Amino acid sequence: MQHNTYRPSSARASDDAREELCTAAQKVFGWDTLRPEQLDAMVPLLDGRDVLAVMATGSGKSAIYQVPSLLLPGVTVVVSPLIALQNDQIAGLDHSEAPEAVAINSRQRESENEANWRAVLEHDADYVFLAPEQLAKDEVLERLRSVEVSLLVVDEAHCVAMWGHDFRPEYLRLGDVAEALGRPPVVALTATASPPVREDIVEALRMRDPLVVAGGFDRPNLDIEVRRHTDDGEKRRAVVEAVASLPGPGILYAATRKDTERYADALRERGIDACPYHAGMRAAEREDVHLGFLDGRCDVVVATSAFGMGIDKPDVRFVVHASVPDSVDSYYQQIGRAGRDGEPATVLMFYRPEDLSLATFFTTHNPDEELIGRVFSAVRSASPMKLGRLRTELDVRGRRLSNAVNLLERCGALVSGRRGLSATDIPRRQAIEQARETAASGERLDRSRVEMMRGYAETRGCRRRFLLGYFGETSADPCGRCDTCRDGASDEVATVSVLPGTGAAQPDCETTEFIPNTRVVHTEWGPGVVMTCEHDRVTVLFDSEGYRTLSLAAVAESGVLTVDDDHLPDEASTAALPAHMEEPVA
Repeated sequence: MQHNTYRPSSARASDDAREELCTAAQKVFGWDTLRPEQLDAMVPLLDGRDVLAVMATGSGKSAIYQVPSLLLPGVTVVVSPLIALQNDQIAGLDHSEAPEAVAINSRQRESENEANWRAVLEHDADYVFLAPEQLAKDEVLERLRSVEVSLLVVDEAHCVAMWGHDFRPEYLRLGDVAEALGRPPVVALTATASPPVREDIVEALRMRDPLVVAGGFDRPNLDIEVRRHTDDGEKRRAVVEAVASLPGPGILYAATRKDTERYADALRERGIDACPYHAGMRAAEREDVHLGFLDGRCDVVVATSAFGMGIDKPDVRFVVHASVPDSVDSYYQQIGRAGRDGEPATVLMFYRPEDLSLATFFTTHNPDEELIGRVFSAVRSASPMKLGRLRTELDVRGRRLSNAVNLLERCGALVSGRRGLSATDIPRRQAIEQARETAASGERLDRSRVEMMRGYAETRGCRRRFLLGYFGETSADPCGRCDTCRDGASDEVATVSVLPGTGAAQPDCETTEFIPNTRVVHTEWGPGVVMTCEHDRVTVLFDSEGYRTLSLAAVAESGVLTVDDDHLPDEASTAALPAHMEEPVA
């Protein structure tokens, strides 16, 4: 990773830009102040620089593009994965002084979409919201190319990480979209992205020398607890009892669609207005539950992970997990829905080790090798080929085709460019084999994410410290606001006597901490990055093997894990940066 600290062209220019941004925010949106981290992300955009902002839910990420857009000449294109999210953000821009914002999506009538296009093309609308699927259409890009695009905003940018918890294949096309639109500054926004996922985002979107603004992951108003059970029936009864006793409104996450129905029925029997929510329901039904929760008609939503992005409700008093989620990323995003108003809120997870087998089952990747071969052959016979033409030729729709194409791209068999997909000069059988190996690597990573959740559930250390470490932040002391702290969590600092790049620990060696985001090398598993380190163990995300947890005592004795001295944290380069700012990802 290259370390280049962002410096404005001059202090005077930076101060002037900040003042201009604050004035615009107050005049148009009525905001008296902007947070320092918001301004740090906004100023580079005015200079044409890419920005990746990783900030907690409710921290004002949308302002990062909304305010600079007021000072830039063209239209701002916002890529948003859900129509509900688009509607929420447009509603947030519905202000007497704010420029017009429109959406183009498949849920609207054709006449409404055409009216919105006219507003964009005639410069009456400054913000246009689209799903990534819309930007895969040539006619959409042609229309956008006819206007000046000042910013390309990628909301929920973690969806671009191929093995992330909300992966959307269509997001991988957005690097091409940026080039097709004349390469405006790219703004990537997300509330949940660990350092390795940030690197995935930067690579997939082809961001150029991006400034990374990250922080605000600590939510001190959340009381965090994990309750362990061995019997499934006992756990289910405990879940219902707990939710029934908590002041609402709240969200109960369940592992399966059937469980959402069962828990909702049980809660209604207790006199609680509970509504199930899952992807198997009709869109109108899901919309009704969503709106009912926002306006107070529904006290508790019992949902699968389908109920996540787009919940803009500040007074959620609890988030309960009836089972273990599939990753720390999913878990953190879901608990981030609680207490956005800053008032105390409860975060409670019910943990039964056997439930992890279900989460592991969902990580299984079975690539369609027959389709992968057809895709590769079709592209090789007519390179470059647009995705739409490929879809027509193979008569394959939806995620099946997207997943096959993305596997072939990920393994290097296909290359995406402005003119479409091109095949590399390898045999068809080799392309299929490389895609299979890539899928297997993804499955190992996903399964290791489940094991990371086991580590979180079973940790004897501070849970808040565990979560902060996962997202690259350090916490000097236990928080005192989680169940392990109340039970006397260990507050030892995890260290091991080992020199960078050396073998086994020696008594006279310098003591080195495996701090989060440190690059390390394992003798068998190769390079990786430290995610968390507790008093007796260190968890590393290895490039090829996913997450692995190692005993610090064993590491010190065997020397299997060493610090990569070519990627040590550069104190000199980071000392001048505020806590929420990072070096660009290269």
